[in-house]
Amino acid sequence: MKSRSSTLQVKVNRGSQADQYFQTFDVPADDNQTVLDVVSWIQQHADPTLSYRFSCRVGMCGSCAMMVNGEPRWTCRTHVKKVVKADRLTIEPLRNLPVIKDLAADMDPFFDKWVAAGGRHHPSSTRADPIAKVDPTDKARVTADASIECINCAVCYAACDTVAGNPDYLGPAALQRVWTLYNDAKDADKFSLLDQVSGMGGCHSCHSMGSCTHYCPNELDPMSAIAGLKRATARSFFKRGD
Repeated sequence: MKSRSSTLQVKVNRGSQADQYFQTFDVPADDNQTVLDVVSWIQQHADPTLSYRFSCRVGMCGSCAMMVNGEPRWTCRTHVKKVVKADRLTIEPLRNLPVIKDLAADMDPFFDKWVAAGGRHHPSSTRADPIAKVDPTDKARVTADASIECINCAVCYAACDTVAGNPDYLGPAALQRVWTLYNDAKDADKFSLLDQVSGMGGCHSCHSMGSCTHYCPNELDPMSAIAGLKRATARSFFKRGD
């Protein structure tokens, strides 16, 4: 049995997008307690109407992402003792997204920007063709592999100050996806990919502040991916101008 050593004072965002407020709960503090454990305790023991989102609880799906003391985190991976300040926690839904209710953010704008970025594969062959071999040591393949583990948790999107100041900005995850496809030898329309991300709200809107890379729970590097897109779009512009 885990020993309870103290009590946490937890401020939790409540309400919908149009009517948000904080409610404070006193939560027993346990050894090795995660922030998701805290939220679950509140829902199970203090207020069953609290709304939040989670799934796997083991740091794989990313659905439990929330703002913890002002920083975006996977709450199932975040141990209270590492983030608590004076026995206090503030928990909010992910930043830069509309609030459905309490701690549940509306992910639609995040995924809409994936669509707007054009991050879809353009096949270079049909199902009837032999499967083309890809050299795993090829420089482009290594670059693509570096970003392929994105699971769409939107932590980078919530961390991004450019998104906060420019709602049209496509965001780190969508642009990183395009960079992955651009470096995929099997994608047949790289110019189309670059055209989708070179306009207003595209890669050149990024201020290279690096919060996306700093907070990525999977230790990916969206900032470098976006920098790669900036270079590629510039080269493409001058090549097509010849």
